[in-house]
Amino acid sequence: MLTILGFAMIATFLVLIMTKKMSPIAALVLIPALFCVAAGKGAHLGDYVIDGVTGLAPTAAMLMFAIVYFGVMIDVGLFDPVVRGILRFCKADPMRVVVGTAALAAIVSLDGDGSTTFMITVSAMYPLYKRLGMSLVVMTGVAAMANGVMNTVPWGGPTARAATALKLDAADIFVPMIPALLVGLVGVLGLAYVLGLRERRRLGALRIADEEPAETKETVLVGAGAGAGAGGGRLGKRPVGGGTGEADGGDDDGDLLKGLDPDRPTLRPRLYWFNALLTGTLITAMILELLPIPVLFLLGAALALSVNYPRLPDQKARIAAHADNVLNVSGMVFAAAVFTGVLQGTGMVDSMAGRLVDTVPEGLGPHMALVTGVLSLPLTYFMSNDGFYFGVLPVLAEAGAAHGVTPLEMARASLVGQPLHMSSPLVPAVYVLVGMARVEFGDHTRFVVKWAALTCLLILTAGILFGTI
Repeated sequence: MLTILGFAMIATFLVLIMTKKMSPIAALVLIPALFCVAAGKGAHLGDYVIDGVTGLAPTAAMLMFAIVYFGVMIDVGLFDPVVRGILRFCKADPMRVVVGTAALAAIVSLDGDGSTTFMITVSAMYPLYKRLGMSLVVMTGVAAMANGVMNTVPWGGPTARAATALKLDAADIFVPMIPALLVGLVGVLGLAYVLGLRERRRLGALRIADEEPAETKETVLVGAGAGAGAGGGRLGKRPVGGGTGEADGGDDDGDLLKGLDPDRPTLRPRLYWFNALLTGTLITAMILELLPIPVLFLLGAALALSVNYPRLPDQKARIAAHADNVLNVSGMVFAAAVFTGVLQGTGMVDSMAGRLVDTVPEGLGPHMALVTGVLSLPLTYFMSNDGFYFGVLPVLAEAGAAHGVTPLEMARASLVGQPLHMSSPLVPAVYVLVGMARVEFGDHTRFVVKWAALTCLLILTAGILFGTI
């Protein structure tokens, strides 16, 4: 019964947000509450929610202060050279913009934190997509997949969890998987190239001019890449960008386009190297795990504000400027805590995992690594990494060991689903991505799932061919 209710709850949630019948926050709260009652455990709903909130509170704190920190770094101009470099590479060519998005997300993902990656990538690329009238779901989809591939670095989380669960060395898991992961990354870049070409055909020839931007219709182009007319039609040849940024619909877009304004009053060019050193130190401390990540971002945000804006009114202004993103993302995380709390508290996750493992035919025993790789797609999408790696993987590994499949092969196969996992509604970082990009979560999901699943299968195939799985 719990298995059926668990799958029904997840399916109901996905259908409602993808059809835009409910907002993600409302669906994350109300749907699990209803299914908790349906499971006959409504009296324990409060305990489940508190447990979920307690578990995700450090993540919410990390996101709050990380948004403030990187928001300040964007304000002071730390990433302006990156934006200018990408702009020079892209040359207003949609194909180059999409490929640049994938490359930037992959490079920044080396810090091992998805939220940081998405904040930097969206902050750098959003103005380009807006100025060129490109599909924002292409940006979020490509960034999520690139980050998913790179999320497998030993300090990124999944590899460390797999190593801990099966008592293995993380390097023994990750290093042999590098060729297959590189194939997956090349696949993401190739997909970005194809999507970019389709965006180029849809938009026509573009150029960046120093004149007022033409009127562009702000729409989420879910059909981008489907040819002319998808999601808003062909915009044709036109100059874009360079003006005040108000032609796209008022002050909101103007504020967003100020990311490229070389004269904005928040810039602190004299403190550039201090901010660069502070950011480098912060990322290094994250990788070395010198302190918990929420504590690092709390200290970093406080230091960045104090040094760059010593006057109290300026500090308040910077915090207020990023309050909208902080509230949206932290609210989404706490809403997701209700969803995860009910899934875990009612035992739905354990029941679903056990049923899936039981459905594996006996004849597939010698191929349990392949089975694990395939199962990692839906399982890491519908449950947290902790639930999969600590709850499901040991069971699968035990079944594999009975047929001569080594724990190392099982651990490597378990990493395959990460490109899809990074767009899971249970991953807090994805709400940073869609929130900062002004993209509906349902639109992002509808666009990215098929491409992310193909990327996962590409990595799995490469791992089998290279003999690492």
